[in-house]
Amino acid sequence: MKEFTRLNDAMRYIEAHLMEEIDGREIARIADCSEYHFRRMFSFLAGMPLTEYIRRRRLSVAAELLRTENMKIIDIALQAGYGTPDAFAKAFGAMHGTSPSKARFLATPLKAFPPMNFCLAVSGGNEMDYRIVEKGTFSIVGIRKPIPLVYEGKNPHMDSMWESLTIDDINELKSLSDTQPEGILCVSANLSDRREEGTELDQYIGVATTREAAKRWERLHVDAGTWAVFTIIGPFPRTLQNVWARIYSEWFPSSSYESTGGPEILWNESPDTSKPDYRCELWIPVNRTT
Repeated sequence: MKEFTRLNDAMRYIEAHLMEEIDGREIARIADCSEYHFRRMFSFLAGMPLTEYIRRRRLSVAAELLRTENMKIIDIALQAGYGTPDAFAKAFGAMHGTSPSKARFLATPLKAFPPMNFCLAVSGGNEMDYRIVEKGTFSIVGIRKPIPLVYEGKNPHMDSMWESLTIDDINELKSLSDTQPEGILCVSANLSDRREEGTELDQYIGVATTREAAKRWERLHVDAGTWAVFTIIGPFPRTLQNVWARIYSEWFPSSSYESTGGPEILWNESPDTSKPDYRCELWIPVNRTT
């Protein structure tokens, strides 16, 4: 599949320039997508951020250089991207469990971290229901709070946001809703391209609207564009979290779309999430690549 071929071409570029300064724009050009989209897609495919993959590969190569080349530790440290021997020794020890000087001895155990390449694994034939929607400019109006990203289970920071809203607040927000998706929404904005669990994002609870609202509400402007809308049915939040990961690890690499980096919107059918067939929709802003 050509999408995976381009991803692997980008991985070969990274490997060829591993011990140099890696040009993110060149990676994006080779992968035929934006740098932002490549980094986010990589995180879901690899199970780690791109920066962490490069760090581990460099430390793996550094271990080989210590064993096979008569180089000073400071020179290897600089090649691996560390400004001082102390910083290199700390990172090296965290990965390999020993110091760079001891790594020169053949009997010292070290950890290998081989290069990655991607392939399409077929398992289970699980379907994903989606549609493409064109939308004009609108705003998200509601409350906002910086919270950490949580991949599995409930996020207590989200629970505290819901608890801060009164019935009157919710009714006022609902009266402002005048565009799809309708009703009370959960909106994630300013997501890190690393997508590590625990990284901070701006979380909104509010509505999509084209109307003016009271100044006490936060407002997030959303540009006109294209949205991929995924319908998700199953136990909440586990099914949502599983499909969210599959969108980036399976759907994007095999589709003709890429993420724009804009806010992601979650619509839920009701406040009662205990139903085994609970229904929600995930709206992701996209650009067509071909």
